Order: sequence, then structure tokens, then C-alpha cells
Amino acid sequence: MSININSITTNLTNQTNQNSNLNKITNTNDTFSKILEKGINYVNNQELNANKMVQELAAGQNDDIAGTMIALEKADISMRLLIQVRNKVINAYQEIMRIQL
Repeated sequence: MSININSITTNLTNQTNQNSNLNKITNTNDTFSKILEKGINYVNNQELNANKMVQELAAGQNDDIAGTMIALEKADISMRLLIQVRNKVINAYQEIMRIQL
């Protein structure tokens, strides 16, 4: 089994970029809407990256099956988290609307 050094380097670079993106999301000076927007953009980038890796794998340009599967799982988990945040926001809004003044 041969290890592709380029794919390892690319994965490490992508991981570093994703960590810096997470730091950008948690800036305390942002409003809730900006934090939500950054989170949505982060999830979108995860999805685009995973789709790109799948297309490269299918075209034979990439032979990193494990890296592709990891990218797909990260995108899936990010999407699930985003859906749960959306559900909590909707529930909070509905609860506020039920409050009688």
C-alpha cells in the first residue's frame, strides 16, 4: 500500500484552513445573524469540498478514498448540526411568539 504524500499534505492544509474558518465563525463582535451566515457559508464550503473530492475520485484524478469519505462525513455532520441549530432557532421563535404581553 503506497501513501500519497500530496494527498496527506493537501488534507493537512485543508484541516488548517478549516480550523482558521472555525475561529472566524466564533468572533464575539459578530451579531447572531452574522454568526449564522458564517456558519451557513462554512457548511456550504464543506459540501462543495466534498462534492469536488467525489468528482475527482470518480474521474480518476484523486485516489484518496479515505480522504474523500472523511470529507463526506464532515459535510454530513456539519449539515446535521446546521439543521439542529435551525430547529432550535425556530422553536425559540415560536416560544417567544406564544408569550402574552
